[in-house]
Amino acid sequence: MALGRGKHESADERWLEVDASMTGTLTFKDPVNLQINGQFEGTLQTKGNLLVGPKARVNATITGDTITIGGTLEGTVSATARIELQASARVTGKISTPRLTVHEGAILHGSVEMVAQTTPGSRGWMSLEELASYLEVESGTVIEWAKTGRLPAQQDNGTWRFDRARIEEWLAHEKIK
Repeated sequence: MALGRGKHESADERWLEVDASMTGTLTFKDPVNLQINGQFEGTLQTKGNLLVGPKARVNATITGDTITIGGTLEGTVSATARIELQASARVTGKISTPRLTVHEGAILHGSVEMVAQTTPGSRGWMSLEELASYLEVESGTVIEWAKTGRLPAQQDNGTWRFDRARIEEWLAHEKIK
């Protein structure tokens, strides 16, 4: 990994550029500006800005705030703010976001789910990935809790959804125990 002073960087903004080939799970609990230029396979949970560079090859489940894709990506991408597909983007999979920009030349093969923008304290529905990130647990743990009824959840066409208000009530109740 290299901390770069790329073309994005202003005096107040720093980008963490990953030029390596990586496999695994990356989780950023604090906002970061992350750029992937190499290969990545696995799970990526980030806050802040994520840029998948034009030469990057990614096969992953990604959750984040603002995600810009310029390279090749296969998997599931969920953003709380927006997703942008640059002209060089080649995406295969599922996109979930409140705002989507697709530039001329980008290729998207898969599905798009437009969701309400969720910000801290907002109401609405959360995806599995959003809730796992919010609770700081693995997605598998959330599914297990949902299946056993420990966590308020709803399954819609095989996709888990979570009502933010009910989750916040559940959290308050769990903390009392």
